[in-house]
Amino acid sequence: MKILVLNGPNLNFLGIRDRKIYGSEDYKYLTDLIAKKAVELKAEAVCFQSNHEGDLIDRIQEAYSDGTDGIVINPGALTHYSYALYDALGSYDTIPMVEVHISDINSRDEFRRTSVTAPACDRQIVGHGLNGYLEAMEFIAEFYKNK
Repeated sequence: MKILVLNGPNLNFLGIRDRKIYGSEDYKYLTDLIAKKAVELKAEAVCFQSNHEGDLIDRIQEAYSDGTDGIVINPGALTHYSYALYDALGSYDTIPMVEVHISDINSRDEFRRTSVTAPACDRQIVGHGLNGYLEAMEFIAEFYKNK
């Protein structure tokens, strides 16, 4: 099983940006955590981060034909306005997709409470910190276990 983990703008600044909200662990810590979970799930995890909307869309489209079995995505600020990202995620419904947010976006600024990308996903996990990524990977593994 191959899980693509996508991270949008500013997530490469984990551990630097607003530590009270996002914690003190850095992006490498997150990718190591994901890699360990992949081993536990007997899966391959591919992490990709970009501050550019088009790069994320290109990677989602590439996933269509590269053997990806599920997508975990934290679109960052693109969550709130990127209909292009929504369209890319919604282009196919053959694999499970989970939107993840480290913080509880529903209890933050008003603009953060709306996700235009979540409706293209099978599930949204918010406010569980970095563990939200692991929960999303488990969701994808369970999807195939129960299929």
